[in-house]
Amino acid sequence: MPYRTPFAMPTRADLAAMLRLAAPIAAVQVGMMAMGLVDTIIVGHLSAEALAAVALGNLFFVATCSFGMGALLALDPLVSQAIGAGDAPAVRLAVQRGLVVATALAVPTSLVLLGSEPLMGLLRQPSGIVPTAAAYARACSPGVLAGFVFIVTRQTLQAHHRVAPILTVIVVANVANAVLDWILVYGRLGVPALGPVGAAWASTACRWLMAGGLLVVARDELGPLLRRLEPAARDLRSLWAIVRLGTPIGVQFQLEFAAFGVIALLMGWLGTVAMAAHQVALNLAAFTFMVPLGVSHAAAVQVGRAVGAGDTAAARRAASAGLLVGSGFMACTAVALLALPRPLAAVFTGAAGVIAVAATLIPVAGFFQVFDGLQVVATGILRGLGDTRTPMLVNVLGFWLVGMPVSLGLGFALGLGPAGLWWGLVAGLGSVAAFLVLRSAMHLRHDVARLSLAETAPQASGP
Repeated sequence: MPYRTPFAMPTRADLAAMLRLAAPIAAVQVGMMAMGLVDTIIVGHLSAEALAAVALGNLFFVATCSFGMGALLALDPLVSQAIGAGDAPAVRLAVQRGLVVATALAVPTSLVLLGSEPLMGLLRQPSGIVPTAAAYARACSPGVLAGFVFIVTRQTLQAHHRVAPILTVIVVANVANAVLDWILVYGRLGVPALGPVGAAWASTACRWLMAGGLLVVARDELGPLLRRLEPAARDLRSLWAIVRLGTPIGVQFQLEFAAFGVIALLMGWLGTVAMAAHQVALNLAAFTFMVPLGVSHAAAVQVGRAVGAGDTAAARRAASAGLLVGSGFMACTAVALLALPRPLAAVFTGAAGVIAVAATLIPVAGFFQVFDGLQVVATGILRGLGDTRTPMLVNVLGFWLVGMPVSLGLGFALGLGPAGLWWGLVAGLGSVAAFLVLRSAMHLRHDVARLSLAETAPQASGP
């Protein structure tokens, strides 16, 4: 069999199409991250202890919700490939089944958050911040269902290339979050000061605002998909097929968040200042990561639609365009993180000790920027192709068999402290990026095939 080039040089039209979709999706991701940044900045000016408590509470929230958030991304290949194939009934069924799965996943997730304090105590975190961190996690619990519903509707609109309603809702939610933070954290307008827990209640309120607002603003697009409940949407076998397809994505999310989470817990062993500095640097890295994450979502949609249409050449060009845009942006942000670590840290906190430690971590984040961009875009490409298992397996290899031993060795055995722990992340992300790009290339050497929900495996489709 002759060799086939896995990645085709994208045309100007391909790059323009990727940018048109990726830019607003990335803006949505940045907007979602901005809510967390505002929380961190407002709480960070209370004290280092308050900032560390939010770091731990948010870590627990993300770790608990990450499986559900990832599992619901199974809608990406199902909806985008159905749109590419012109299969409107399959689109409607996928969305309705996604909402059923979201509701089922929200119940156990919320219950775990309610019982967070004993679990935090077992993780040997500073005893002074555990009660506040647990209260933060409990206050986030009522917003889990809203967050999951928002994911289902957001992924659906993105697959339809309808991102404007999402942007509108995110802008409104950011304004509401800033106002609620100011009121609840500091105690304004006659409301008692709730401190870090006030930021959690603001986030919960805004998650419901986002879910409800999107259903209202995008009613013309979502209404036809939700107005009439299909009996097949409750079919247990089909629902289980979606869960089976989404489980590797959910596990992958948990493995990736867990890797960063374990680093945060290890920072806790080094003290409150190290934990707070880690939160500052991680927020910066996560903020820049939102752009390639948006490109990843766009790549999943563009590749998925090409797969649904049976157009292998278009899938290859879309994959190449995504990798170029994602890695190019992260190369630019790497320069900023390497050049301005101390001024960037000072945006988040006035504590001199926290700024000093954060300034040693931010340049390390600069080194892993391009790797992070490549790995997340390659994950989106694979998701668009219907391969959800490979990123999960590669995360085990990269983060846990490569990155974590390096972190432990440098951070503790060699005494490099917080910076040593972060250099392990560089090693992990580099290996994950290399494997995922290689796996994407292996897929794209062959003709693309539409995903079959019945078997959750690629089936022949198109010429």
